[in-house]
Amino acid sequence: MQISMPPPQIYVEKTLAIIKPDIVDKEEEIQDIILRSGFTIVQRRKLHLSPEHCSNFYVEQYGKMFFPNLTAYMSSGPLVAMILARHKAISYWKELLGPSNTLVAKETHPDSLRAIYGTDDLRNALHGSNDFAAAEREIRFMFPEVIFEPIPVGQAAKDYLNLYVTPTLLKGLTALCKEKPADPFIWLADWLLKNNPNKPKLCHNPTAEEL
Repeated sequence: MQISMPPPQIYVEKTLAIIKPDIVDKEEEIQDIILRSGFTIVQRRKLHLSPEHCSNFYVEQYGKMFFPNLTAYMSSGPLVAMILARHKAISYWKELLGPSNTLVAKETHPDSLRAIYGTDDLRNALHGSNDFAAAEREIRFMFPEVIFEPIPVGQAAKDYLNLYVTPTLLKGLTALCKEKPADPFIWLADWLLKNNPNKPKLCHNPTAEEL
């Protein structure tokens, strides 16, 4: 009797990478290093965060002495956010970055990206997620439309729909009935894009490109 086995599930880890405002002009150079290091750039966007949104992104650092300078630095100009994927993406990206303090990186890891592109203990050029939970939260902040694997099934899927999808969809359908647009499908699609509850309110630089 032959037992059919399900195909193996291959999980590719994701992490968030940020090219910080002071070295955005080195983007192509850094992306080339990323690709040659075995990463796939799943998504990329260029945006300009306000100090308030930087505070939300670095909420775990709130209360520390350097926090005001950090938010000022990160909101000083456009930055590039990327979702990187590969096996053990989080640890490999952290290894490629080197120590968070650029001065330490230059002494102990001179070939690391922060040693090469960083300036001091605050302006360390690049960001990487610390662990899986941080990566998930940070990716959702920068890319709210991203779906994380594994996609829920069964009761987990029902719970997810009831909690996150159904309330917003009901509001949209109610508004659709009141509006009675000529093309309800396009109208509802536009409404859902504008009213996505998981979409962070980011301040975009008017000249910033988004891919």
